[in-house]
Amino acid sequence: SVVMLLHFFWVFGHAEFAILVLPAFAFASEIIPVFSRKAIFGYPVMVAATVSIAFVSFGVWAHHMFTVGMPSYGNAFFVLSSMLVGVPTGIKIFNWLGTMWGGKIIFATPMLFYIGFVFQFVIGGLTGIMLATAPIDWQLNDSYFVVAHFNYILVGAILFTIFAAFYYWYPKVTGRMLAERLGKWHFWPFLIGFQMTFGLLHGLGLLGTTR
Repeated sequence: SVVMLLHFFWVFGHAEFAILVLPAFAFASEIIPVFSRKAIFGYPVMVAATVSIAFVSFGVWAHHMFTVGMPSYGNAFFVLSSMLVGVPTGIKIFNWLGTMWGGKIIFATPMLFYIGFVFQFVIGGLTGIMLATAPIDWQLNDSYFVVAHFNYILVGAILFTIFAAFYYWYPKVTGRMLAERLGKWHFWPFLIGFQMTFGLLHGLGLLGTTR
């Protein structure tokens, strides 16, 4: 059964995707307070939100399969479970913004990458909520809109946090500071190039361009 094969693939595929983004959340929660000069806002709630994302993400795999002909109650379940992931994710975003709010922000290279991460993760999350709505997914499935959503999380969130973590921990590990000017030359063209590459794919997907 091709549908059964899809279930097996996405049970693995979506859970793996969630596991990839969890270290990015940890990096953000470690570095944002340092460059905001404030303790993390709402730490117990943030931990609970992280655990909730880890568990709920194992029950949302079939939102990739709204167009394969699942029964209506199956579609309804995966729409609701996918929407549920947005609740703890939104909590984490407000925790990070609450940490930055009123803080003495230092716009060093790691912090710039994290500001870029938060901005792009919000866009990726909102487009994910759109794709988790079955009628919208019927129109956008297998289009460049899905590719844009995927890359706003994989590159715009995960890769940006990896770069931020490297810039933050490399001096601590080696005892050698990195050049801030070169770091900013890395950040700004990367940020602008990313928006030009993947931001435009949303429009192509809405126009019906298939991947």
